[in-house]
Amino acid sequence: MSEEPPSSTSLTNRHTRTWLERILSSFAAGPRSHEELLQMVKGAADNKVVDQEALHIIEGALDVANRQVRDIMIPRSQMVIINEEDSPSEFLPQVIESGHSRFPVIGETIDDVKGILLAKDLLPLILEGEQSFEYAKLLRTANVIPESKRLNVLLKEFRENRYHMALVIDEYGGISGLVTIEDILEEIVGEIEDETDEDEDEGFIRRVADNDFIVKALTPIEEFNEYFKSHFSEEEFDTISGIVMQAFGHMPARNEQVTLKDLAFRVLYSDNRKIHLLKVKRVKTDSQAASD
Repeated sequence: MSEEPPSSTSLTNRHTRTWLERILSSFAAGPRSHEELLQMVKGAADNKVVDQEALHIIEGALDVANRQVRDIMIPRSQMVIINEEDSPSEFLPQVIESGHSRFPVIGETIDDVKGILLAKDLLPLILEGEQSFEYAKLLRTANVIPESKRLNVLLKEFRENRYHMALVIDEYGGISGLVTIEDILEEIVGEIEDETDEDEDEGFIRRVADNDFIVKALTPIEEFNEYFKSHFSEEEFDTISGIVMQAFGHMPARNEQVTLKDLAFRVLYSDNRKIHLLKVKRVKTDSQAASD
């Protein structure tokens, strides 16, 4: 009597056992150090037990276990913050330009953190208007951690306590930066981009109304001239910020305005070092008005 051919189920089980045996055999001796474990994982990748992407993630996870918050935090000088005295019309341009979802709200100084404001909590302003805005009703608790906290410990806290941002303090209790759950995950899996992320050379100018435009101050003059059919010189400055700064003659504050040729520029967002965001509107010149 001839034997029956093996069933598809038995073939699958045999294949599965073989695959598992290959993995287990790679770790049969058992690693005795971090370095040995990493070498075993690399050997498994060389033997095609795991692919290169899996190897990259495993290496990232092992690396995170040995790193501290200070290694990846966004430093104090680069934090996008909101002052509790600012109204929505004052801080919204900053929120829009940054594209972030969470913002520390501060009092008199950056070390006086009142809480965290979520961008999604600002959506009711569209329907209810600015008069309905109250910081007290919207602020979330700010979680504070030391620079020395290990990333794997912080990741566990992020997951267990369901928060996504922590403010980092130095040994003297001052704010030294901030870190998000995305910062840690990117250390493990690499850069995470979504549909709102843009290349650095894209998205400089956005039309928001028939005659209103939001313009990043770093817009190259050549691109600005092409978009607005203007003729600003490209010899002295590389970006439209330089042209506008020269026209003001000083570092302009928020809402300061200047008109150049047939374009009115209003500063939407600036700090004590540079202009970040402008609102541009085409206006009629004296000669145009006279011809109407």
